[in-house]
Amino acid sequence: MSRRNLYWLLGIVTVSLFGFTVSYSAPTREKDKDYELVRLVVDVLHEVRQRYVTDIDSDRERKLVEDMINGGLERLDPHSQYINQKEYKQFIKNSKGKFGGIGVQIGYDRQGRIQIHSLLVGTPAYESGILADDLIVKVDGHSTENMRMSEVVDLIQGEVGQKVTISVLHAGAKDPVDIDIIRAEIEVKPVLGDLRKPGNPKEWDFFIDHENKIAYVRLVNFGETAADELKKTMEQLQKDGVRGFILDLRFNPGGLLKAAVEICDLFLTDGVIVSTRGRDQASEVYRAKEAGTLFLPAEKYPVVVLINKYSASASEIVSAALQDHKRAIIIGERSYGKGSVQNVIEMENHTSALKLTTASYWRPNGKNIHRFPDAKESDEWGVKPNPGFEVPLTTEEEIAYMRYRVDRDVVHGKPGTKPAPKPATDKDKEAEKDKKPFEDKVLKKALDYLRGEIKKIGQGRTAFEISNG
Repeated sequence: MSRRNLYWLLGIVTVSLFGFTVSYSAPTREKDKDYELVRLVVDVLHEVRQRYVTDIDSDRERKLVEDMINGGLERLDPHSQYINQKEYKQFIKNSKGKFGGIGVQIGYDRQGRIQIHSLLVGTPAYESGILADDLIVKVDGHSTENMRMSEVVDLIQGEVGQKVTISVLHAGAKDPVDIDIIRAEIEVKPVLGDLRKPGNPKEWDFFIDHENKIAYVRLVNFGETAADELKKTMEQLQKDGVRGFILDLRFNPGGLLKAAVEICDLFLTDGVIVSTRGRDQASEVYRAKEAGTLFLPAEKYPVVVLINKYSASASEIVSAALQDHKRAIIIGERSYGKGSVQNVIEMENHTSALKLTTASYWRPNGKNIHRFPDAKESDEWGVKPNPGFEVPLTTEEEIAYMRYRVDRDVVHGKPGTKPAPKPATDKDKEAEKDKKPFEDKVLKKALDYLRGEIKKIGQGRTAFEISNG
């Protein structure tokens, strides 16, 4: 047997460890089978410990078992996984949308170095004088040269109120500077607009077309605060006279089912939102209720949802529900097709977890959302744009959009802390001159549609208002 096949077999085998504690209530034959599988894993670990070419310490043994588990789970489906203790801490932070940190968004520069891409307004990093494009050279004296991004994040994040020293190299500088920062609770906002308000970069201007009162909201995740944040934004927009609404779910990977259901309920007064079907459980149906619904009557508030091939899971629940209930027009590209439900089962005294696929999502019209490995383009999966509203993008156009989006989102630093820009060369000026302005074709399609709908509503508004007293 090849090593690869052996690892696969061991990976599948070790999944049984998670059910081991309940094996006493199983029939004798099943208990015997569990013992056999566990014994196989123990025997393999013993042989590795005794005979492998180099010594295996406890950390490497642990990693070996985790890799066996995840190797087997990957064979089941790409969304089931074991989340180790270190990853589980970050998983919880991401779900809650809050953590102890300094308020920077980091990434890699073109040389693969850790770089600050943007700052969150009002956070300790923003107040400290750190700038976008700064390179992070050290964190608390630890060089970042050979670190993975996740390792740098782990060093930066920590207990609220504790100090962390960030060594940064400003653009154009020769030597790094050490900046001491006190960590604070950082809240990652799930609801964003297109442009920040002039003079107050902490706030977004959610009206993208002031003349027609068309609002634009980007929902970047479905964390614990997503539904409440969106509700507050929509309530304020309604007070401000909104007439058309764009919900941008492009590149949104999803999140909590609860958040998706609550967000759908903001737009729908009744009917099925989504149902889930599992192997050994009854189908669970989530329905909308009239209380708390905004933008009513619906015919006066046209809605558009933007999706692309990276919109997944909770994003697909929302777009499918609003499409099936004819509450929104879907514009863009066919979604990813992740219609499976993962339960997070805590392990090892709540320090790690098993994320296991236990059910699948079904849209209100009863059709499937999940794209199975052997699915064809002609099969029923995901969410397709409404007929006539498909806007396919090339890879080059996707990259151009992401660069455009980052440029509009970046907060360089607190006013007065940004060093004077380097003088532009003739070559820079020529390149800027030849540069064509980017046009978001998907957003343009949405705006054109909403302007047309608002015009129709305006022409019939008097009759509508008279008929309703």
